[in-house]
Amino acid sequence: MATTKKDPVVVVLQMTGANDYLNTIIPYTNGHYRDARPKVGIPEDQVLPINGELAFNPQMGPIKKLYDEGKVAIIHGIGYENSPRSHFRSMDIWHTCEPDIVGTEGWAGRVIRDLDPNSENVLKGVNFGQGLPRALALRGVPVTSVSSLESYGVLSSVPGVAAEAERAQILDRFARMYAPAIGTGEVMDYLGQTGRDALQGADIIRSAPERYSSTIEYAETPIAKYLRDIAQVYLADLGTQMFYTQHGSFDSHFNQPPMHTKLWIDMSSAISDFFDDLKEHDAGDNLIMVLFTEFGRRVKDNGTGTDHGAGGAAFVIGNNVKGGMYSEYPSLRPEDLQQGDLAPNYDFRGFYSTIIERWLGLDPVPIVGGKFEQMDFV
Repeated sequence: MATTKKDPVVVVLQMTGANDYLNTIIPYTNGHYRDARPKVGIPEDQVLPINGELAFNPQMGPIKKLYDEGKVAIIHGIGYENSPRSHFRSMDIWHTCEPDIVGTEGWAGRVIRDLDPNSENVLKGVNFGQGLPRALALRGVPVTSVSSLESYGVLSSVPGVAAEAERAQILDRFARMYAPAIGTGEVMDYLGQTGRDALQGADIIRSAPERYSSTIEYAETPIAKYLRDIAQVYLADLGTQMFYTQHGSFDSHFNQPPMHTKLWIDMSSAISDFFDDLKEHDAGDNLIMVLFTEFGRRVKDNGTGTDHGAGGAAFVIGNNVKGGMYSEYPSLRPEDLQQGDLAPNYDFRGFYSTIIERWLGLDPVPIVGGKFEQMDFV
């Protein structure tokens, strides 16, 4: 658990589309890596070495700096057995912790429910981006989803819809749009309540930018804007403990080198600015950032990119993270690969369990669906 008096906070950054593990944490002295990647392999003289075997991608300088300060944990070989190598199915598994059935309840939604069992704070969980990730979806758990903090809350300030009765009427119309296909009753009630929670959240959250001041100049990129928005809401002390956002697509089948380079330039810069912002406000001790992707990519390149794989890497960043490397980098020897992919050697549910129990102070078993090996990164 966090050692500060403030409530512990988690920022989840989803690398949508399957980030290439091998070109993120690079086994730069491994002959199998060089043999498998004649087209997309990163030259040894460009990498940012961690030790004599592994190195950061050359665009990850800002994250390496945090790593050298002891603030980044790298979790190797993360995943689960029998990866379907499907974006949609794999994301569902990561979002619901249900590898054997199609789950409907998001793990982060369960966390929010346990943090706020009476749903007293509609901002306990906040998503920045379009739509609502399944990880956050759970019936009866309010989650505020924001596409742009600058324009959020506009509905509640438009003349003519400020009155509560008129807002309710708009939301009832919204709910009825779905009723013919799904049915009335509980579903309609759920949609209506979700909309009301969103409007209540809008009224509160739109005050965050007005209370925010910083000398940090974030880049004009989507991920930088989302992380700046998260910083604004976090620094406004609105009681949010679960933030969620995503970046990508990392689906690098074609033209991978420039594509992957741009993704990590944008993300490394944004993450660095975010933590600099928290440092400027002396406000980072009770927050960790978690980076994950649905699976890694194939060991052998396809000529211009890489296809869907299995084992990948996750990261945890924060002042109170016990930095370093956890689990083992999977073997690249051809005889050890699974269908040409790195074999996962650490179950992602243990990763979640560590965060849930050791950082948030909750019981992870009902959230992830069992007991799994935890790590010591927090």
